[in-house]
Amino acid sequence: MSVSTFVIAGGGLAGARAAESLRAEGFGGRLILVAGEDEFPYLRPPLSKAYLAGSVDRASVDVHVPGWYADQEIEVLRGRPAAGLELDTHRLTITDGRTLHYDKLLLATGASPRRFAGPGADLAGVHHLRTVTESERLRAELEGGGRRVVVVGAGWIGLEVAAAARGHGNAVTVLGRGRVPLGSAVGDQVGAVFAGLHRDNGVDLRMGMAVAELTGRSGRVAGVLLAGGEVVPADVVVVGIGALPEDGLARAAGLHVDDGIVVDAAFRTTDPDVYATGDVASVYHPVLGHHFRVEHWANAENAGAAAGRSMLDHAVSYDAIPYFSTDQFGLGMEYSGYGALARKTDVVFRGDRARRAFVAFWLADGRVVAGMNVNVRDVNETVQAIIRSGLRFDPHLLGNESIALEGVLAAAADQGN
Repeated sequence: MSVSTFVIAGGGLAGARAAESLRAEGFGGRLILVAGEDEFPYLRPPLSKAYLAGSVDRASVDVHVPGWYADQEIEVLRGRPAAGLELDTHRLTITDGRTLHYDKLLLATGASPRRFAGPGADLAGVHHLRTVTESERLRAELEGGGRRVVVVGAGWIGLEVAAAARGHGNAVTVLGRGRVPLGSAVGDQVGAVFAGLHRDNGVDLRMGMAVAELTGRSGRVAGVLLAGGEVVPADVVVVGIGALPEDGLARAAGLHVDDGIVVDAAFRTTDPDVYATGDVASVYHPVLGHHFRVEHWANAENAGAAAGRSMLDHAVSYDAIPYFSTDQFGLGMEYSGYGALARKTDVVFRGDRARRAFVAFWLADGRVVAGMNVNVRDVNETVQAIIRSGLRFDPHLLGNESIALEGVLAAAADQGN
């Protein structure tokens, strides 16, 4: 009897969790993990938070200790990304010219940061942040302080980098395009909370800015030219303007691609032996009734494991509520929910925004579609239960701190709506 070979293209958290799941569920065949970086799988969130800040060491970001993969008989091909895929012959080509035959293939190729498209992107001192090597290079420039750091982009990565840079003692300017930071993600009211947080900690936060060019001197960045003609001086520039799915391999092979590799709720592509998961996958969500792509670590963690089970033909219908968290200047935040449904909806606050200690709920037709707890601990599971219930909630009860959230959920259930 021939031994089945499963190949995972992608050496990030999603690929690692899929491999772990396959072994835990009893897969005894050959298992190959093709990692584009010359690293074993590691966690990315610390790269813009604790690792960049210098408060944790390199080993802390590894998903597993390196010896774990050999113990599990998982072949890890490091520094050799996948270069070609032939669906009809079940072959994956990697950059060293080797061809791997697979019985089943999981694409977990992740995403890459959007690059600054204007002049000056290749100057020394200009950083994009995705890999551990990029985080180490940036940290080396931030350590010791005294530098003028300009962050282009006021999203989660941009604000986390700004907080880490200030922690190292640098002067930091953040340039964002919208009215408030994070406006497209959490709306103006919550975005204003983070704006205040950064300004109170010495960040020069400038919104409504358009960047035309990164200027340099002797091959190194020296400033950021704004569309209006002003130059913001800079010793270091960090570009944090979003990410794009690494779906070129799938596209070239003829799989269905639309802002990521399109898969069903069991991570199956249009080819019966090819699956996709993590940042690169646009997954059908059975609750929402449409596809969407999630880039946060919790999705890689949970969807990677679920994809492994699906490859073994277990019944999988992935319906996890998207989740992410951040830590900035001592503020801790957790967010659960469907960002697309939360846009232009009513927001109910429970707690004190002025003290930055509150829970926010986004309601659409009375149903909570997203929730965020800021400096309020041990409520995320209840927030997720409220979202998952699909019940209609009285905004006054949601905002009433004298009633526990569990009681608010029970009252909505009693209403039977």
